[in-house]
Amino acid sequence: MSHCLYSFRRCPYAMRARLAIAYSGQSVQLREILLKEKPTEMLESSSKGTVPVLVLQNGEVLDESLDIMGWALSLNDPEQWLSGNIHAMLALIDENDFQFKAWLDRYKYANRFPEHSEAFYREQCEDFLMQLEQRLRTTDYLFSNKLSIADIAIFPFIRQFAAVDPIWFQQAPYLYIQKWLAYLINHPLFKSIMTKYPTWLMSKQEHTFP
Repeated sequence: MSHCLYSFRRCPYAMRARLAIAYSGQSVQLREILLKEKPTEMLESSSKGTVPVLVLQNGEVLDESLDIMGWALSLNDPEQWLSGNIHAMLALIDENDFQFKAWLDRYKYANRFPEHSEAFYREQCEDFLMQLEQRLRTTDYLFSNKLSIADIAIFPFIRQFAAVDPIWFQQAPYLYIQKWLAYLINHPLFKSIMTKYPTWLMSKQEHTFP
């Protein structure tokens, strides 16, 4: 039995899990799902009902994306994504996950949250963007001149933010974020984890990943 990963291609949490798995050279059997049709097998492994879910060969279940990243990097971290001030990195990821993401969801689906305008929600997101822009003015990446777990864990969400209104984003005063994001989106590692697979429920086909 192989490790089994339930994933949804466009989910930023699943993206960062796939990035860490591919980077660390681990091999899993990927089951691509649709969020509106969650497989019974996935729900039996994790009642949370969200991706990613990694079922290890020994039966252990990891259903938090950061736990999956930590598992992969503990096995192999060739470029030292975990080196540096890990507590500060995790704090920034935490701010992304629990503050920025909440505003991002409202910005992305502003019609579902009519209490405020899309522009208002975007302004709330910008508090976090300004913090990232400040960091990227002094180093190529968020914590140094090399990639870290923070860059990999956060950039899928910034990619999602940029896609809500691409014209606004390209004209916004975040030149360093734009450069950083473009580099990561065009990185061979990211391109490699964005392959499209048939959904597992429809095809019952698992795919060896990466």
